[in-house]
Amino acid sequence: MSTIKPKHQRLVLVVIALVALVGAGLLAAFALKSQASYFYLPSDIVAKPPEADRAVRLGGMVEKGSIAHSPDGITVQFIVADGKARVPVRFTGITPELFVEGSGVVAEGHLQAGTFMADNLLAKHDEKYVPREMRDMTKAQAKAVIAETK
Repeated sequence: MSTIKPKHQRLVLVVIALVALVGAGLLAAFALKSQASYFYLPSDIVAKPPEADRAVRLGGMVEKGSIAHSPDGITVQFIVADGKARVPVRFTGITPELFVEGSGVVAEGHLQAGTFMADNLLAKHDEKYVPREMRDMTKAQAKAVIAETK
């Protein structure tokens, strides 16, 4: 009866470890793919709408004059646009403080009968954002405060 040489034992262990590592990587990639939330612009949604049950993110600008609140007080409808296309959005919940007409927004949800049903809203501020504490300061005072924090 022949025994496996130590050199071959190490080779077998390395091959088994590599197979296990590749298998774990493939399993993780499959799990992440099924949980991925794809990002769409309004023109992408209009050109090629995602499946109705697929979780996606819609990003663009809230069109001015498009925000309408329902009588229930927690549902809001608005239009997200990117300059090429417009998508109606419906959201039920508390909107972020930065959610205003003309601002950037990312809505997470799904498309249903031509309307994007948002489960979550993320409002984006513009590059002119200033913290509340610094709004009433002059530029010189603001630079002094920034210099003190460095």
